[in-house]
Amino acid sequence: MRRFLCIASTQLVCWAAQASGLHIQVQDREGQPLPEAVVVLYPVGLAAPVSPAPPGPVLIEQERMRFVPALTVVVPGTRLRFANLDRWDHHVRGTLATGLAALDPNAPPGFEFRIAGRTAGQAPAAMELVLDKPGVVLLGCHLHGSMRGHVFVSDSAWTLKTDDKGYARFEGLPAGKVELRVWHPELLVEPPRQAVQLGTSTLQQTVQLGVVPRRRRL
Repeated sequence: MRRFLCIASTQLVCWAAQASGLHIQVQDREGQPLPEAVVVLYPVGLAAPVSPAPPGPVLIEQERMRFVPALTVVVPGTRLRFANLDRWDHHVRGTLATGLAALDPNAPPGFEFRIAGRTAGQAPAAMELVLDKPGVVLLGCHLHGSMRGHVFVSDSAWTLKTDDKGYARFEGLPAGKVELRVWHPELLVEPPRQAVQLGTSTLQQTVQLGVVPRRRRL
């Protein structure tokens, strides 16, 4: 996900003349770029801008005993479509991430369903559901304990997933103060949000997290 979620607030659009950029590189405990971290900006003194949900479902596939993508970033109201590309059955079990990893301790609710394995020559079996509240959902499978994924339901339109070099690049932001939140699936305790003052030029910043991502099975 290279673009931040589109801004719905007309007030923020009016500030476009003072637009600036914020480029964040997230690093792991050893100072290496950290892909698939989530970077969220909240404007200080104003409600966080919220994007409308996409008109169609966002696809998460189960393939080779993995959730693909492993991390999906969406907004409240997004319809998720889970499709099983493997030849054997899978569960989709969604539970609320615990501790400071959750945006709202009361939402989103847990869910669970089973998806049949794919038959050659036929479309993969799939199930859909809507996540209508912000939070972080841990995905798993009862049948295959190694399967693990996350859905980050963001309450701000200024949300990006870092690329393979650990960067989240925000452009066209209004001048002013924002709070910077950084989250990663391997965090045990989420660090405090940082205050960042945006001006009229692009600001570069590095955030280092005390995690070393686990190696994924190919």
